[in-house]
Amino acid sequence: MESSSLSLSDNQNAEAASVLDMLRATRSEIDEALERACQFPAGCPERLADAIRYALLAPGKRLRPTLVLWSAEACGGRREAAMPAAVAVEMIHAYSLIHDDLPSMDDDDLRRGRPTTHVQFDESTAILAGDALQAEAFAHLVNGVPDRQLAAELVKELAGAAGAAGLVGGQVDDLEAEGTLPQSLGSPDEALRRLASIHQRKTGALFTACLRMGGLTAGATPEVLEALAGYASQFGLAFQITDDLLDVTSCDEDLGKRTQKDAARGKWTYPGLMGAATSPLSDPEGRQSGGDIDSLTDLSHSPPNLGVDRARRRAEELIQSAKASVALLGPRANRLTDLADYILERTN
Repeated sequence: MESSSLSLSDNQNAEAASVLDMLRATRSEIDEALERACQFPAGCPERLADAIRYALLAPGKRLRPTLVLWSAEACGGRREAAMPAAVAVEMIHAYSLIHDDLPSMDDDDLRRGRPTTHVQFDESTAILAGDALQAEAFAHLVNGVPDRQLAAELVKELAGAAGAAGLVGGQVDDLEAEGTLPQSLGSPDEALRRLASIHQRKTGALFTACLRMGGLTAGATPEVLEALAGYASQFGLAFQITDDLLDVTSCDEDLGKRTQKDAARGKWTYPGLMGAATSPLSDPEGRQSGGDIDSLTDLSHSPPNLGVDRARRRAEELIQSAKASVALLGPRANRLTDLADYILERTN
């Protein structure tokens, strides 16, 4: 039995190394494209250009633009055709991080192992750099995609994900939930549904745009686009759960940002809610019920590892669902399914 366990671990390590190698190779291509995208017209103030570059070119996994490229290839498309969409997505992501870190929002001073943009420059410059990145993202799509109809479809997709019913709406609800007692919603399941709704917009909407935009550049059918969206929805929620888990289990140096802040600020997290609720794996989509709402009055009184274990199991379920969503693509989806597995093992 011991040798079997060791063999499984070796296989997992080899698969993780393979995914990391693929991520590094793709990231290198993306970084080159981002560098090219940071050539601004003469009217752009130097300090603004520096702040944009600081945020956009900061060391990172480039997970979202990678998903655009790998989605396109899974649908038989080419990376070159999908790269403008990949760059645009990363611009929107960088803008969202700048604004999330502001003192009026999550008030963070560390991002990707470096001072946040408003700390490195100043708050007003950071806000304006985020504003500029939003506009640059859509300009990059229009200028980089010769097919006008495709460009319009991509703009529509990205705008919907980043807008009032997507990323921004999720951030608003996240801020409003901060410090609110979950029992005010009436049940543990309702609290988990609300948390899922927040992250399906704040985090998941952009993941969905990544997969669909990649598919659109490859001329994917509506059936395939729906499958990609299904993968993205499950992948995005699993990613957020693992993010919450890392906030509990990692340190600042490993994660590249401040950890242990969420609980201190009264933010809702999956380990916190799942540890406090009686229903061990309450489904964010509401397919299960039950749980004692009184147990949600103080998240700190739940057993220390209960929420972590339940959240990790939920993430595993979601990853299996994500992989099943793209099974119709066959071996071309291998990179997407390997990446889904890697999300469960990531340490930053």
